[in-house]
Amino acid sequence: MLVEGLQKQFRLPREHVHTLKERALHPFRRSAYDTLRALQDVSFDVRSGEFFGIVGRNGSGKSTLLKCLAGIYAADGGAMYINGRLSTFIELGVGFNPDLPARDNVMLNATMLGLSPREAVRRFDEVIEFAELGEFVDLKLKNYSSGMEVRLAFSVMIQVDAEILVIDEVLAVGDAAFQQKCFDEFARIRERGRTVLLVTHDMGAVQRFCDRAMLLEQGRIVEIGEPERVGNRYLELNFSETARSGDGVRHDAGRRFGDGRAQILEAWFEDAGGDRTDVLAGGERCAFVARVRFRKTVKDPLFGVNLQNSRRDILLSASNLWTDPEPGTFAAGEELLYRITFDNLLAAGRYYATPAVARGGGAGLAWIDRREQFTSVVVTGLRQTDALVELPYEIALQR
Repeated sequence: MLVEGLQKQFRLPREHVHTLKERALHPFRRSAYDTLRALQDVSFDVRSGEFFGIVGRNGSGKSTLLKCLAGIYAADGGAMYINGRLSTFIELGVGFNPDLPARDNVMLNATMLGLSPREAVRRFDEVIEFAELGEFVDLKLKNYSSGMEVRLAFSVMIQVDAEILVIDEVLAVGDAAFQQKCFDEFARIRERGRTVLLVTHDMGAVQRFCDRAMLLEQGRIVEIGEPERVGNRYLELNFSETARSGDGVRHDAGRRFGDGRAQILEAWFEDAGGDRTDVLAGGERCAFVARVRFRKTVKDPLFGVNLQNSRRDILLSASNLWTDPEPGTFAAGEELLYRITFDNLLAAGRYYATPAVARGGGAGLAWIDRREQFTSVVVTGLRQTDALVELPYEIALQR
């Protein structure tokens, strides 16, 4: 898939005519319009078999982009090249008739998405089984809950033999069990080499599944690249006015994020004896330490670290969020060390530490200073293993 210079705008009337009488009394009155540029010169490519994430704040242009790709909206400029059959899951319940039961809706929806009537009948049982709606198959959809409806819609979509799947916020509705089922299905979709465009506000899902991601803001592309980096920029845009104005703190070629009210000056690892080290022995007690200086007064900041291996798997994610979420107020010029101590159960290899200082809140984290892969350490071990960690265990044989 290739998108080049995509443009889409909408005309928003300033004055609305609500009745025929108003139109008849003022037939020549011309309404003034404002122009909303929903997409502005959007260009990107998605490789075959790639899991591509699209993120952005509400109103950034994500849904408009998907509707252009799906042919629902006509683009005002640019070009789109789609190599393969496209299946879209853009809005909950689109294409469903609420006065028909699930049985009829599955047949109609599957046919509209490209399956033949015979193939839709053959796959009906699989759709209902995945959606876990066997007891409600003859119930009209208007009596379904939103969770039941999204389960049915998602189940139909994954049965369609399309090379490209476009999925918009499918994980926003549904219980934890169904969300895990979606995660498992995403893993199978990846194994089958299908191309997926995933729109979501869940940065965990983006980092877990996506090969690359794209961040939109006000109809423009802000960032395309590694999911973790794009996720950090997304959080910046959510919580930082300076980031939205283009003046956000970004150093080290995009490896640093935050509003700059505090700075992580240095970070290191310590062995069981409390000495700084670049090498840790497996199975021993150790610690990660970071030195922070505050540039402005900050109340109740969060301090933490993520530890990743070379494949970007996160092996440790630790902070004071659950142990001491209100550490107090820190004044400008004050410094502190925060130390995270843990048992080193890591398998042999090199590990990268990403320390962060943040502000917590109901809407998520806002970075004050986050330094991607700021330091690293080598873990040594005597045993060869395919595992990510060396969990202690016992084995017993019985005959």
